[in-house]
Amino acid sequence: MLDHIVRNARIGERTVDIGFEAGRIAAIEPSLQADAPSYDAGGCLASSGLIETHIHLDKSRIIDRCQPEAGRNAMTVKRVSQVKNTFTVEDVYARAKETLENCITFGTTRMRTHVEVDPGVGMRGFEGVQKLVDEYKWAIDLELCVFPQEGLTNNPGTDELLVEGLKRGARAIGAAPGYDTDHAGQIKRVFELAREYDAEIDMHLDFGNTPDDLDAILVCELTEKFKRGGRVAIGHATKLSTMPVAEQKKIARRLADAGVAMTILPATDLFLMGRDQDYNVRRGLVDANAFLAEGCNCTISTNNIMNPFTPFGDSSLIRIANLHANVLQVGHRDGLGQCFEMISERSARLLNLKDYGLKVGNPADVVIIDAKDGADAVARNAHPLAIFKRGKRTVTRERPVLHKP
Repeated sequence: MLDHIVRNARIGERTVDIGFEAGRIAAIEPSLQADAPSYDAGGCLASSGLIETHIHLDKSRIIDRCQPEAGRNAMTVKRVSQVKNTFTVEDVYARAKETLENCITFGTTRMRTHVEVDPGVGMRGFEGVQKLVDEYKWAIDLELCVFPQEGLTNNPGTDELLVEGLKRGARAIGAAPGYDTDHAGQIKRVFELAREYDAEIDMHLDFGNTPDDLDAILVCELTEKFKRGGRVAIGHATKLSTMPVAEQKKIARRLADAGVAMTILPATDLFLMGRDQDYNVRRGLVDANAFLAEGCNCTISTNNIMNPFTPFGDSSLIRIANLHANVLQVGHRDGLGQCFEMISERSARLLNLKDYGLKVGNPADVVIIDAKDGADAVARNAHPLAIFKRGKRTVTRERPVLHKP
């Protein structure tokens, strides 16, 4: 007995009905014959829920607390660090909740959020975000990744907090070696903790305006040494965008061979890169489509919202994919379709989700998007019209109506 049916949904070239039962997809076929409540998709695109692989809920919406930029120097970490003492569990919870709800309304049904732990903030950010996991499981699967934004080997007390986060349920551990006096030491310690607690690894890596001193090479070596392929990801990697194309292809293949995925963060990287220039400013954004062509799995994600790293944002992953395509001059339908994959099925691969996709037996996580297909959605920055999580509708968005005279 079906609980609900999404009718007239477009999947590829077909228009089908999608039947839900007990929170899972029970049938995908034309004209399902069943007496059950229904939603008419009107021929719009049906996709599995969108996936946010890299976002910072804990420090979203603090731009009004932080000092303004000093000219071209963004001083992002310092400006955030200066206000961490104002963070309380309740404050983090309230800000993160608003951002999370916005993500949900734009079709995100699974998420990995990175959470800072260090002596300055303790576990307050972690606790504030973790409160949302159970409260919003009706709409989104939320996992936490603990990481040391302000250093690890040079920041006593941080190691113990990372361990505490892993013990309290963080499924991933991250890194930010660019802010550590010992890049290699931080990376090696993160791999050590990941092995000890069987955690995924997701690092902020190689952010900069030149290709010097890449940490990605060591990450690939350790991934192979400890057989962690498919369980390691890096984010930003803007240094790679400053390399000649032939060198970029070479490192893309190196990442692919090691099983290291990469997350591109267009909004933040465009806002922060090239600040050593005051004209003809470099974009500093890795061409994710080009890295896909070399076999490296890539995702596109939001990163920061309304803080010094990115002082804007509406939580729409489709808008971020559109931004990436626009800046990287992705004009072909196949490339636009890949951009959509990088906020959906490729993100599922990065997070090692085995039950993702519009298949019978999988969770009934379905987003109806006002588009013909993924390429069309990215090209037009299309909006979700209805969102279902485990077979229950969580969001409805009405199309705008023109009131003509």
